[in-house]
Amino acid sequence: MQKSRRKDGLPFMKMHGAGNDFVIVDSRSGPAMVTGALARRIGDRHRGVGFDQLAEIRPGTDADLELVFWNADGSRSGACGNATRCVASHVMEEDGATRLSIRTGRGILQARRDPDGSVRVNMGAPQLSWQDIPLAKRVDIDALPLQGMPSAVGMGNPHCVFFVEDVEKLDIAALGARSEHDPLFPAATNVEFVQVRSPGEIRMRVWERGTGITLACGSGACAVAVAAHRRGLTGRKLRIQADGGWLNVDWRDDGVWLGGPVAHVFDARLTRAFLEAEA
Repeated sequence: MQKSRRKDGLPFMKMHGAGNDFVIVDSRSGPAMVTGALARRIGDRHRGVGFDQLAEIRPGTDADLELVFWNADGSRSGACGNATRCVASHVMEEDGATRLSIRTGRGILQARRDPDGSVRVNMGAPQLSWQDIPLAKRVDIDALPLQGMPSAVGMGNPHCVFFVEDVEKLDIAALGARSEHDPLFPAATNVEFVQVRSPGEIRMRVWERGTGITLACGSGACAVAVAAHRRGLTGRKLRIQADGGWLNVDWRDDGVWLGGPVAHVFDARLTRAFLEAEA
C-alpha cells in the first residue's frame, strides 16, 4: 500500500441496494488499494465497517470503468449485481450520464438510468452448462441430485436455487452453510430459497458465498428468475421480494437485466492506524 495513501487514510463510500450493503473504494485516481486481507478486516462489522461485498472502482481500458469485488471473508467474487448498480448510480450522478459500461469478472456490463431515476444493469446471459456454473460433474442443472432437487445457474458466480412452499419457516443459516460447500460445487456457491407467489412474483431469501445471510443479492435474483422460468413456474419478467426490499428482473434476449433501488448512505475515511494495523 502506498505510503502517501496510508498517511491520508483511505476514503470510501457506504451504499446499499435493497439492503444489500457495500463498501466502495474509488481507486481511479491512484494505485489499487484493496487486498484480500484488508477486505476481510474492513468487512468485520465489529472491528471494521462491515459489508456484504466490497467493490473497488478501477480505471477502465475497454470500458468506462472496472469493478473488482471481495466477499466479507476476503475471497474474490466475480459478479455483484447490486454493487454494480450502486457504483453505476454514483458515477452517472458525477458525470451527468445515463449510460455506463463497466468491466467486471463477468465481462463488460451495460448500466442504464431510467426516467424514474432507478438504475438497472445487464448482467449478461446466464451460464447454463455444468462446466461453466461450475459443477463438479455433469448433472441435470434443473434438478440437482441433492435433497430438495434445487436448480443451478451461473451468473458470473455459482447459484443453487431451492424452491420451497414457505421461505419464512426455513433455517436458512443452517441450510445455506451446508449447501455453500457441497462437493457438487467445487468453487462453493451462493444459495437462494424461493417461494413462487405467482407467474410474475417471487419471494427470495439468500445465503451468500463467503458472507452468509444477506438482505438481498442481485446476481442471486437473476439466477432465481432464470431457474424459475426454466422450471415453467414463471415468466421471464419478475418482481422479487428479498428480505431488504424489491428487485426487478427481466430475462431478455440480450441478457438478464436487474433493476431496483440504490442508496448512498455516507462517505468516510479509514484511519491510518487501521490501515497500518496487523491483519
